[in-house]
Order: sequence, then C-alpha cells, then structure tokens
Amino acid sequence: MTSDGVAVGAVDPETVDRARTAAAEADRVVVKAGTNSLTDDDSRLDRVKLDKLVADVMDLRRRGKEVVVVSSGAVGAGIGRLGNGGGTDAVDVDAETDVIEESQALSTVGQSLLMRHYTQSFDRYDQPVAQILVTGADLDAPERFDNFTNTVETLLDWDVVPVINENDAVATDELRIGDNDMLSASAAIALDVDLLVTLTDVDGVYTGNPKRDPDAAVIEAVGANYDAVRDIIGDSTTSDFGGIQTKVEGARDVAESGTPAVIAGSATRDVLERIAAGKPTGTLFVPTSGETNE
Repeated sequence: MTSDGVAVGAVDPETVDRARTAAAEADRVVVKAGTNSLTDDDSRLDRVKLDKLVADVMDLRRRGKEVVVVSSGAVGAGIGRLGNGGGTDAVDVDAETDVIEESQALSTVGQSLLMRHYTQSFDRYDQPVAQILVTGADLDAPERFDNFTNTVETLLDWDVVPVINENDAVATDELRIGDNDMLSASAAIALDVDLLVTLTDVDGVYTGNPKRDPDAAVIEAVGANYDAVRDIIGDSTTSDFGGIQTKVEGARDVAESGTPAVIAGSATRDVLERIAAGKPTGTLFVPTSGETNE
C-alpha cells in the first residue's frame, strides 16, 4: 500500500523464496553501479564509494562467482579532474551541463581515471580487470554483438572482471539518464547471466519518492504486480528520482527473460554478500512470463 492508499499487491511468498534462492545461487552476475553510487555531492568520483563497490564485488568472487561490472562515473571523474576547484588548471565546467560536447569531453578525461581507480582497487585483491567500451550499435549489429560476447566470455574464462561502460566519446544518447541501466540489462540477457544487481543511492524501489515522502516504503518483490509498481514510479518521479524508471524497466526486461534481478542500495553494508546469502535486500524482480495484475 502506498502513502496515497494505492495497492501495490504482494508477490506470492513461495515465488519470492524461489527467486531469492536462485539469486543467491547465481554463478554469473552482472553488477551495475550508477553515477550516484560512485560520485560525491559535487558529481566528482568518490574513491571511497568505488572501493566499497570493489569490496562487494570481491565478496562474490570469493564465492566462486563470475562477475561483470557495468559502471557509470566517467563524466564525474572528468569533473573531478578538470572541474572548478581543481587548482590553477581548473576548467570551467558545470556538473549539471546539458551540453553534449562537454559531457563527451569530460568522459574522455574521466574514463581513464575511472579505470585507473578500478585497477588500483582490484589490485588489493590481486584481481585483474579489463575495460570494455560499447555503444548501442555494438549490441545491435550481429558481428559486433558476437565480438562483444566472445570477448567477455574469454575474460571470464581467464578469471578477469570486465568493467563495461558506454563509449560516451562517440555516442550521444548514452549520456542521458538511464542508458547504462538498459545497457546492463542488455548485457545480462546477452551473456546469459543468472542475476542482475543494480546498485543505486536508494535501498530499492519504493512506494513513493523516498527523498520527499517519509512514509514511502521499499517494495519487497516485483512480479505480477509490475503494472501497479510502474504506475507508482511514474506518479512519484521527479528530476531527482527519475533514474529509478529505467532501473525498473531494465530489471523487468531481465526478469521477463527468466532471470532474477535486484535493485538495492549501494551503501548497504555487504550488499552483494547479503544477496548471495539469500537475505532480503532491496527489491527483488522475480522471473516472470510477462503476466501482470491487469
């Protein structure tokens, strides 16, 4: 039930338990980290947040799981390197810029810095990583798609953690909110993974905007109640909460392919370990054949 009295509808407990068990037993996982999970309040890359993400990923690796990371944060890293307050060589950039050329240029500066931080952080665990930059066209064109999947499969065979991001320098639409959410869903389906985890700055999908509604509560599971959840998200969306829509859409796409998905808070202690242990965490999207509550 939402704070407006709108019924969300509960998912059958046995269905939830089966999906949670499947998520816990997943052998191959895509973990998507959004911009807010990797940057500070000034939109600069936050090394503490990145280190926590890496530690959480390594919790899965220690369980013998294959992990693919889909990471945002290149623009934020670029702002941190060149932006106002960076010293005498600071460039006048706006963290909220809508100028596509500026965002693209910032991403080119930030991507190498982002990967340097990932490499340094994973090195603490002697875990090798690899960078893969893609655009939507790479997943749409059959030959490029095959090259992408073959490369990832080879890296996983070598026990390397692939870190995927959109190739912002040559793309345009990819810099708008949500594209990495859809990229992670597409990658999860293409790579036939067993679980998609989307980490964000809220603890899951809520019955309202948790940044404005103190009565908003986390929705435990999404399945046949998807239409009601989608309507709630649409009604509660504002500019500071809009990113949840594409996260929900991406998770639903994965669930409809027969794979569980979880949207959870990146700041949650041992968030990936909790999921791997079968503990209720965030919002679980149960595999579905597409049925809704309409």
